Amino acid sequence: MTQPLAVPGPLMIDIAGVELTVADRELLGSPLVGGVILFARNIVSRQQVGELTAAIRAVAPGLLIAVDQEGGRVARLRSGYTALPAMARLGELWLRDRETALTTATEIGWLMASEVLASGFDFSFAPVLDVDSDFCSVIGDRAFADSGAAVTALAAAFIDGMNEAGMAATGKHFPGHGGVRGDSHLELPVDQRSWQQLAERDLQPFAALAGQLGAVMPAHIVFAQIDEKWPVGFSRRWLQDKLRGELGFGGVIFSDDLTMEGAAAMGSYPERAQAALAAGCDMVLVCNHRDGAEQVVKWLGTQPLPDTARLPTMRRRQMPDWQSLQASPRWASAVAISATLLN
Repeated sequence: MTQPLAVPGPLMIDIAGVELTVADRELLGSPLVGGVILFARNIVSRQQVGELTAAIRAVAPGLLIAVDQEGGRVARLRSGYTALPAMARLGELWLRDRETALTTATEIGWLMASEVLASGFDFSFAPVLDVDSDFCSVIGDRAFADSGAAVTALAAAFIDGMNEAGMAATGKHFPGHGGVRGDSHLELPVDQRSWQQLAERDLQPFAALAGQLGAVMPAHIVFAQIDEKWPVGFSRRWLQDKLRGELGFGGVIFSDDLTMEGAAAMGSYPERAQAALAAGCDMVLVCNHRDGAEQVVKWLGTQPLPDTARLPTMRRRQMPDWQSLQASPRWASAVAISATLLN
């Protein structure tokens, strides 16, 4: 009888290279580490990344394996994978032909998810639900549109495609990064808008899609009118009162990367992890700083284990093989559709 997979631990980390080192295997084998995210530096080819995800599962079968495969400029999987358009191209199509835009969004979501799953991942951190066009440099064309209604409709269709392929969706960056100029990778932005102002625009996709999302990733932004002290990902008011309470979200909450400058004000890496978990995050990400990740593992080992019972919902629901996928008429059609948006 197959043994059930263990519930993942509360920490997601990264690795440095294109194959696992002895140190990687030791850290990934910790029951406190529940996930690994791969970046472009970890990926050479489709065959190599498939071997790498298989090697990770051989070390710890229950790990969640993630990647950022949004389309456009945020695409970690390139060689051997279909080039996906930036989501803003779907927003442009929406302005010309809404019905075609929605069916196209579903096919692009299915295509992205199918190819990611076929390489051994559980999920991509997608889609972006920020409402923007060109106001915020770090978002820009990653967003579907600068209208809350358009983002909601297109994202819902995109998520339908992801779900059909067998992948849960992660909406980011709650409650919306598109109305803030500062890049939270480099600073801690402060937004003075009220809850009502956010509800009229940025929050619309999160509110409307709360029941359709498998996970949410909050932004490292202080919205001073709602919580003047804590960035969203470290705020119980935001995560418990607003996201879970008012919006009724019952899925997984992933922190954004705790190595980002927007998280630095929270203190040391263990202090950042402690604050994010206490606020309501189910899993925290510590990437591109192995010492910081090891500090968090050491700290977690001294604490009662957080409740991570929601995390298994993010596991892949199926894993297509590449041969069958590429023989599929739907795959060929979706590849052609993606190509039309790139021209």
